[in-house]
Amino acid sequence: MSGPNFMILYVENAQKSGAFYSTLLGRAPVDASPAFVMFALDSGMRLGLWTRDTVLPAPAVKAGGAEIGIPVGSPAAIDATHAEWKARGIAIAQEPTDMDFGRTFVGLDPDGHRLRVFAPA
Repeated sequence: MSGPNFMILYVENAQKSGAFYSTLLGRAPVDASPAFVMFALDSGMRLGLWTRDTVLPAPAVKAGGAEIGIPVGSPAAIDATHAEWKARGIAIAQEPTDMDFGRTFVGLDPDGHRLRVFAPA
């Protein structure tokens, strides 16, 4: 069995979330339908956004519930990315801070999924 290469987030509206991630990632989805949008990431991983009320079996999580880690190269990049996201109006759950593993901040997507940007110590 190969390692995981596909993550699905359950969202309220795949098209709305797709537009958010298209802007955030700076790329168009590789697949889109009314209830599902998929992005191919540079790492080889794929990110799917699936409208929650069309998922079978129904998911137990109603909103949010996932965290995606996004590494950047330096603590300065944390602060620059944070400023850029705030200027875009992305909700911030945690302001830039230094933690045991490095400098980090957390933004939220439209469904409350956490987007942790971090620069490893």
